[in-house]
Amino acid sequence: MGAPGSGKGTQAEKLMDEYNCRQISTGVLLREAIESGSELGQEVQKIMSEGLLVSDGIVLDLIKYELSKIGENSFLLDGYPRNISQAKSLDDLLSNLNKPLDYTILIDVPSEILIKRLSGRRTCSLTGKTLNIYFSSETEIDECLSKGGELLQREDDNEQSITKRIEVYGQQTEPMIDYYKSAGLLETIDGHGSVNDVYGRLKKLMEL
Repeated sequence: MGAPGSGKGTQAEKLMDEYNCRQISTGVLLREAIESGSELGQEVQKIMSEGLLVSDGIVLDLIKYELSKIGENSFLLDGYPRNISQAKSLDDLLSNLNKPLDYTILIDVPSEILIKRLSGRRTCSLTGKTLNIYFSSETEIDECLSKGGELLQREDDNEQSITKRIEVYGQQTEPMIDYYKSAGLLETIDGHGSVNDVYGRLKKLMEL
């Protein structure tokens, strides 16, 4: 768990590589379903092409199918569930499959850092490398610019949009902190610092 810009996707990938567990990201599952051309994939494509949100039931079906493929192997849910309703539905599913969660990890980052991480995010037009005008070194930024590259910003990485995304997170996702805390499953790590600093804290937690 974590707000937009907390680095949960990046940390999930590092855990997946080191511990050989399957990273289950709902965004990836939706894209894979569409690419497969299956009946469910066609339904997902129709819903998304109309600019609508895919229902919780469809997302849960995709997760159930993914879990059936990995068998007894470990798995990591990246950024899902996003609200209490999804958390309860997931609990029911995992209980029926006899695959309960071991724990939920919250990557905690102050809002002012999140805004800088997202609003400062840029992509080098030459290399595709992700940089940050607040946190990347001058050397990294100059390396792109000196070769004639441009620092491109995603359309939704403006401060107004980012602030709104963080507000939505606060309304929908933060109540799950208490939900998982009351279930005795919540662990929290400090998400401030470099990717490797945060991963070091995460690994220390995993070893406990």
